[in-house]
Amino acid sequence: MLEYLWGASWSFFAEGDPSAEDWVSEKALAVLEGKASIVAAAIRRKATTLGLDDEQRKNADRCADYLLAKAPYLDYPTALAKGWPIATGVIEGACRYIVKDRLDLTGARWSLTGAEAILKLRALRSNGDWARYWQFHLAQERKRVHDSRYLGNVVSMVA
Repeated sequence: MLEYLWGASWSFFAEGDPSAEDWVSEKALAVLEGKASIVAAAIRRKATTLGLDDEQRKNADRCADYLLAKAPYLDYPTALAKGWPIATGVIEGACRYIVKDRLDLTGARWSLTGAEAILKLRALRSNGDWARYWQFHLAQERKRVHDSRYLGNVVSMVA
């Protein structure tokens, strides 16, 4: 959200103008208070009031479009009250650790099934659930290999 607000600020302020920082801070706080739609309207109104042409207001409109489209997901007051993370950095870091660091290797080719299996195993390890999962896996393997009821079903399926 901040990236879009900074982009919009350059529609209204000269690059490097310290007033832009104050403007972005004010708008970001309003979005954090749950006023994304109001901020979007204010940005469009400012661009119109200043008489900006289409090119000058492009980033302002882009920001307003983003805020309106994502308004249902920008319910920061609820997220903050429940202690949920509101920054995407936590999620992006987890995705990078779980997915990119393992699957994005030069020359690597992954089938969807193989990639999903690896990601599930990495998630189990990262979440600290590996030991419990391994016990479950061994019990299922034992059942599959040694349980006569299961073997009977397999034999009847083959016949």
